[in-house]
Amino acid sequence: MQVLVEEAEYARLQQAAQRKGMSLAEWVRHALRVAVRREPENGPEKKLATIRSATRHHYPTGGIDQMLAEIERGYAED
Repeated sequence: MQVLVEEAEYARLQQAAQRKGMSLAEWVRHALRVAVRREPENGPEKKLATIRSATRHHYPTGGIDQMLAEIERGYAED
């Protein structure tokens, strides 16, 4: 893989690698792995399908005051 960057950016990347005690190549590989882990595996279509599916169901709920009271009771039980 070849990535072209401006000289100033290259210098900043080298400095970042040095601060971590890594070669630039090692630092770049690490940064790419971190970036891939942060990416969601499923796109927005999957999330929207899940939300649409959930909205077709009727779940029991209460008024906001009741729900807040139940939450507070849950905290008190910890």
